[in-house]
Amino acid sequence: MLEVRSKPIRTVLRWQAYATVVLALAGGLLWGKHTGVSALLGGMISIAAGWVFAVAGGWGATRSAGPALLSMLRAEAAKIGLMVLLLWLVLTMYEDVVAAGLIGSFLVTVVIFAMAIFVREN
Repeated sequence: MLEVRSKPIRTVLRWQAYATVVLALAGGLLWGKHTGVSALLGGMISIAAGWVFAVAGGWGATRSAGPALLSMLRAEAAKIGLMVLLLWLVLTMYEDVVAAGLIGSFLVTVVIFAMAIFVREN
């Protein structure tokens, strides 16, 4: 029920995880632990939102274009809503957040998620 069935989505979620780890390690080594943690959180926000998109997009009947479009719009709304909520939580609760690390990692992983259109299903 909560699994990601789409190979392109699974692939970009894995790419996002790799990029998040690299950015967090680089940020931590170059600018300190709070930058590393901020970059890790930024990437994790995007990964969580992508996973929610994939799971929510798989719900409902998709026998015709109308229901499929509504399902994808609901999934996109859930993804954006979760992104906003998680970004707000991190920015308000993590006192030592490094905004450049958080937003930079978040944006890189969001762009990676968009690359799913280039991944083949088989």
